[in-house]
Amino acid sequence: MTIVVRYFAAARAAAGVEEEKVQLAAGASVADAVAELARLHPAGLPRLLEAVSYLLDGIAVRDLTRPLRDGAELDVLPPFAGG
Repeated sequence: MTIVVRYFAAARAAAGVEEEKVQLAAGASVADAVAELARLHPAGLPRLLEAVSYLLDGIAVRDLTRPLRDGAELDVLPPFAGG
């Protein structure tokens, strides 16, 4: 399956791209996608992925075992400061 990953702020800088399509095996979870992102961008992204939040099709993800569907959009949001 293919998902679209969008990076914001520091995650965008660490990945070096704003958006990309990522190929995953059928039945993959958000955790599987995160592991693939770390593999694709080993220089700066893996450490940041430990602190980010995720939105899956616009909804906050709390459970990384949540399954993905083909065509899903996964947003990678680094911690934000301020209020």
